[in-house]
Amino acid sequence: MTENLTRILENIENAAPGEILRSIRRGLEKESLRIDSEGVLAQTPHPSALGAALTHPHITTDYSEALLEFVTPVCSEIPELIEFLTELHQFTYRNIGDEKLWVTSMPCIVNGEESIPIAYYGESNAGRMKYVYRQGLAHRYGKLMQTIAGIHFNFSLDDTFWRTYRRLSGSTAPLRDFKSERYLGLMRNFYRIDWAIPYLFGASPAVCFTFLKGRSHHLQPLGEHSYYLPYATSLRLTDLGYQSEAQASVHLSLNNLDDYTASLIQATSEPYPPYQAIGVKVDGEYRQLNDSLLQIENEYYASMRPKRVAESGERPSHALRSRGVDYIEMRALDLNPFLPVGIDEQGIRFLDLMMLSCLLTPSPLMDWDEFKRLRATRTAVAERGRDPSLRITLADGSECTIQRCGLGLIERLKPLAEYLESGAPGYLDALDYHRGLFEDPTKTPSARALEGAHEHKETFFYFAKAQAEHHERLFKGSRLESTQQDRFTREAEESLAQAKAIEANDEVDFETFLDRYFER
Repeated sequence: MTENLTRILENIENAAPGEILRSIRRGLEKESLRIDSEGVLAQTPHPSALGAALTHPHITTDYSEALLEFVTPVCSEIPELIEFLTELHQFTYRNIGDEKLWVTSMPCIVNGEESIPIAYYGESNAGRMKYVYRQGLAHRYGKLMQTIAGIHFNFSLDDTFWRTYRRLSGSTAPLRDFKSERYLGLMRNFYRIDWAIPYLFGASPAVCFTFLKGRSHHLQPLGEHSYYLPYATSLRLTDLGYQSEAQASVHLSLNNLDDYTASLIQATSEPYPPYQAIGVKVDGEYRQLNDSLLQIENEYYASMRPKRVAESGERPSHALRSRGVDYIEMRALDLNPFLPVGIDEQGIRFLDLMMLSCLLTPSPLMDWDEFKRLRATRTAVAERGRDPSLRITLADGSECTIQRCGLGLIERLKPLAEYLESGAPGYLDALDYHRGLFEDPTKTPSARALEGAHEHKETFFYFAKAQAEHHERLFKGSRLESTQQDRFTREAEESLAQAKAIEANDEVDFETFLDRYFER
């Protein structure tokens, strides 16, 4: 595989020197819970100084009114990406009073489901749809699961690269179809190695006791207020996280785009008896958007999605079917509590290497049995990734220890890192850093987080709260350029005006609005 990748890189470089590096585009979506001064989930509404969550391009909310989501623009340079995300945090801290941002993926102190406020987006049809969708999530899965935060990494290459790559591949397919085919191939290959993600990026080996109240689990006590698994890397990616027995029956084929979108449309169209029992509109109030297995496409909890920006009112599946895949969204990253914005340049460079390797190497088709085996492997790493006795099963059926498998992955990525290094120094350092994590599990974010809990009265909450306070001092003490301060203030004001305009310009009632949306 290494020789094949080297040959492909040489062919691309001969045809278009430096094309790969110039073509990479990245974006980040980072979630963080707002907490009060005591570390409890904030009960305050989304601060108006941050703008309208419905229309702001960079600061919105996810499930809860307290769950902020920061969205960067698409960037070609990694430092630019981290700098923008940092500035969003600086601006936010200047506008949330004495509240803080929780720094781990697993939530803070949560006083039951009733203490989790659903995000509010105003009274426009679009805003009401977002709210009702979240009501549906609460009825289907409970609110607690929706308070888990993460980072989404969006990856793409521009069409200049794709035209070169299509020509070198000898394909005569339309560019749209060629890109979709190869992006799906990237996804299949990534799932075959994504066991590395919880090991290298997992930082949630423990949870606060309030998250488990009333739930069955197999975690062990850690002090008086936390629970953990001794070798866990990412409890967020285990059955405690985004899991659903109902969704386990949804099989979205990654072998071609038509099958993928057809499965997605079917899951959002066919009634599901347990959700029919909930009811859609009861006593004049909506409980969910519909009684299908998925209310909308985004309800499917995949760790990776093929994406295309949809037009206003357009369903994501229709956008994909009509115009093809435009980028890949990878959703399996924990917040790293030791990093101010939860991720750093080294991590992004390593993700670049994983994505590009998966794109540029052959990708056999994947059946449902293989997909389930891969998920089982990732779950094992999420629960026991630092256990020296753990042996994982790879895509080819072979077994090996995490260390051996991980060092093998590093070697396969080395030619790509050497190739990119000449145009953008830092890829070899990123590879060496992550090699060190495979060589020494105590250096992983999950091991360091557990050590932090031990140092803070054996309590994960006290460790995370201390890190949140540290980051608060950092962001409040750092200088935000006046041009960026003015820009974010202006964007907040404009978003509030846009949200009001949307409300004023609604021409149909909510029921008609929903009917038209689901007809498209």
